[in-house]
Amino acid sequence: NEGNEYFKEKDYGRAVAAYSEGLRRKCGDPELDTVLLTNRGAAHFHLGNYRSALNDATQARKLKPTHLKAIIRGALCHLELKNFSEAIAWCEEGLQIDSREKKLVETRVKADKLKVNIKAVWPSAVLVFCFVSRRSLWGPWVEQLMGVDLLCERNIKLVLEPSNEEEELSDGLGEICLDGFHPDSAMGAKVHLDADGNLNWPVLFLYPEHEQTDFTVAFHENSRFIDHLMVMFAELPPWDLERKYLPSNLELYFEDEEREEMYEVNPEHTLLQVLQHERYFVKAGTPTVLVFVKRSPFSKKYFSGKKVHRL
Repeated sequence: NEGNEYFKEKDYGRAVAAYSEGLRRKCGDPELDTVLLTNRGAAHFHLGNYRSALNDATQARKLKPTHLKAIIRGALCHLELKNFSEAIAWCEEGLQIDSREKKLVETRVKADKLKVNIKAVWPSAVLVFCFVSRRSLWGPWVEQLMGVDLLCERNIKLVLEPSNEEEELSDGLGEICLDGFHPDSAMGAKVHLDADGNLNWPVLFLYPEHEQTDFTVAFHENSRFIDHLMVMFAELPPWDLERKYLPSNLELYFEDEEREEMYEVNPEHTLLQVLQHERYFVKAGTPTVLVFVKRSPFSKKYFSGKKVHRL
């Protein structure tokens, strides 16, 4: 009930915390747990935490396979994550339960349309290097997507990759969290220019230890990472049972997958400073950073076998 009140007030962070507390009580009633999971998934969805919302919908569906709200939520999550085949599959499952469910019908049609469009629009993966000298760029379709002159001026390097919606979700964190993101990202978020001529980016925060994500729709290029961390962790997330995710106790990294190297990010730096790093490549229009607890056993294991460039 407390979670529902917070949800009505659109205080989705506190709603997540309340539903999580209800689940921690382990009441043993699968019906109630299904509702708690579905409601928490809805709150996560409104916060833009689509992976967490999808996880809750999946768990709720396991407890009660005929729970339409969980199926609808899962389909919507897949749609936002650009996993169109999965969204269609969830819709089909729900429509077998209720063939007239309007939300499922609409989502099914939208996923079908977007699946066709994404295959038509995206060419093979292309790596575009933007230098200050504004070297010739490959293809007018890139300009339509990102406004590459702005990236050239900032010396930002962009990688555009097609989605592979047919690929199964793997156990590798990078694949789990990065599948499906494109320049037109979750909820239609994409890099855009504000009235002052500054870029605002959708930014994905990954928490490998807990397989959780946060999605910031508009991260101003001149905003510091520490400022966002202070807001994001003003209250500890419900999955941080050990209460370790305090802004001062966190380390940020980005990964150079080609070289299998990790680069630590200074939280005092702005997003633009990080994007201008010589080894930072913006993949699919969505800058990504990994968040770890300082000197944690998990981070040591994660970094094992990789060269780590620390501050």
